[in-house]
Amino acid sequence: MSNRITELFNIQYPIIQAGMVWCSGWKLASAVSSAGGLGIIGAGSMYPEVLKEHLQKIKKATDKPFAVNVPLLHPGTEKIMDVIVKENVKIVFTSAGNPAIWTEFLKDLGITVVHVVSNTRFAGKAQEWGADAIVAEGFEAGGHNGREETTTMCLVPMVVDHVSIPVIAAGGISSGRSMLAAMALGAEGVQVGSAFAVAEESSAHPAFKDKVIKAAEGDTRLRLQKLVPVRLLRNTLEAAIAAAEAEGADPSTLKSLLGRGRAKLGMFDGNMEDGELEIGQVSAMLNAIRPAKTILEEIWQDFLSEKEKLCRFNEK
Repeated sequence: MSNRITELFNIQYPIIQAGMVWCSGWKLASAVSSAGGLGIIGAGSMYPEVLKEHLQKIKKATDKPFAVNVPLLHPGTEKIMDVIVKENVKIVFTSAGNPAIWTEFLKDLGITVVHVVSNTRFAGKAQEWGADAIVAEGFEAGGHNGREETTTMCLVPMVVDHVSIPVIAAGGISSGRSMLAAMALGAEGVQVGSAFAVAEESSAHPAFKDKVIKAAEGDTRLRLQKLVPVRLLRNTLEAAIAAAEAEGADPSTLKSLLGRGRAKLGMFDGNMEDGELEIGQVSAMLNAIRPAKTILEEIWQDFLSEKEKLCRFNEK
């Protein structure tokens, strides 16, 4: 299959692995890229020297294209960008912030830039600023989320109709069926997060992976809307946040309750009660820890199979 996304990234399949904090190191990104998708190193949880190490390792592990995700609200963005330039990274995904300045900076260096959005307004702005593609991420997604709470099924066609550059659908996608649905809505690729978060190569703690694959329907909640909305698995921390929000806690109280390093504590260190456990609604559909290559190939084959079923349906 060839379209604007596969051509833009020079990849075999229009399947992109999300750049998730504490999950997306060089091992996962190289496995996805080597399998024909686009692997992404998540720089949001990395100091500059750590990112440099991961970039040097991924270049030894695969000769396929890969990207780096940079959450723009995180401190130290300038130093992260400096590493990206010095290590000759070809593709950058920006998220969680205003990409105006950095898009121009990266494009002037010949770097392909993709921006993650949760509404049509920012999709249009990203296109004006020069982004090469858009990730339209719906309410179902794990981690930091949009305040609009627009679902993927609604967001993707609205963004597709609003911009002329290619759109990548994200949020709730973990199978060929959901990929086919996204492509039917006008997306030219999909970004998969939660399914890869529990891959064998993911740098997430085994306890976190185990909790994710045991999650049931309704076990995630969108919290901290007064700060930066984030989808979390239920645990002691999530319950405390829910109680505080029910009592009308202001942003400063919620920030104090959350503290520092909660995502690392949960997802990387394995504290399943006091840590911040970021994952999507699709966690209820995940039931095994498998190699990233297997996950990607299963999504693609399922996509082709479901596409064929629809073609036969239309012939009747």
